Amino acid sequence: MKVDRAVLKSLPLFERMTDPDLDSMLEHATPRRVAQGDAVFEQGGNAKSFFLLIHGRLKVTQVTHDGQQIIVRMVHPGDLFGFAMALRRNDYPGTARAAAESLIIGWPTEMWSRFVEQNPRLAMTAMQTIGQRLEEAHTRIREMSTEEVEKRVAHAVLRLSKQAGKAVEAGIRIDFPISRQDIAEMTGTTLHTVSRILSAWESKGIVQGGRQKLTVTDPPRLLKLAEGELD
Repeated sequence: MKVDRAVLKSLPLFERMTDPDLDSMLEHATPRRVAQGDAVFEQGGNAKSFFLLIHGRLKVTQVTHDGQQIIVRMVHPGDLFGFAMALRRNDYPGTARAAAESLIIGWPTEMWSRFVEQNPRLAMTAMQTIGQRLEEAHTRIREMSTEEVEKRVAHAVLRLSKQAGKAVEAGIRIDFPISRQDIAEMTGTTLHTVSRILSAWESKGIVQGGRQKLTVTDPPRLLKLAEGELD
């Protein structure tokens, strides 16, 4: 499998790179299709590569010391991930698993320094990505520390609809398979609690569920729930 230069050129991260520099990057690239449910890398594994998501969705999970699994990040098309070297780590801090069939490109970790020298925007984007992750982590920690479960779930669903929402007739559909267990792992609660909340929302016309599907049918009302303006 080969990746055409135009695919990278279409992404904001690479749009200013010259064709020779893009070709040089692709010389060392390894494209890979990842089936839904398969892992790109595992938590604690040797960080031999870093990656770019071309198509699909990934979820990055961590297992805590007490054995609880949490989803710490969703990876969307155009995102870099697994660049442990930029974090001064030799191992992956989490497990990246395909939430939907995905296409990724991988490069050897030792190529990171060369790519950053050739493309300062890559370094800037990596720094912005790390900053965004920290900000989101702080937001989620604050939510879990201070907010009731329903508000946390509302915030999580709103973030997903903003990051991966697709306009459909019924509202805004989260455009990849998402389970109630996934939402529980994003919000630090139980499957039973999330199921109860979503079922109540469905009866009120706020969301529409299905087998690993979720559509926000009343975004303004969900926002009011998240902000505590609605009982």
